Amino acid sequence: MAGNPRNGRPYRRLVDWPRAQHLPCWLCGHNIDGTLNAKHSMSFTLDHLVPLSKGGDLLDPANARPAHRRCNSKRGNRTSIKQPRASRRW
Repeated sequence: MAGNPRNGRPYRRLVDWPRAQHLPCWLCGHNIDGTLNAKHSMSFTLDHLVPLSKGGDLLDPANARPAHRRCNSKRGNRTSIKQPRASRRW
């Protein structure tokens, strides 16, 4: 019986690349603090542009995006994202 594919070396390599690049969250645009505990709401997670439940490929680098845990969870398995509202600070 095969184990969880997210525990394998190919998935770890896929996660490590955007984490090492210190890329911002693709959903909100803010920086991701790589020093935060993995359970923190603003920690790094790997999101998939096409959700896995909608046929997205787990190991496809073109489908992988860096995201905050909170942003990733809020998006769920939707394929569209709500663009952040522009600030009205004058």
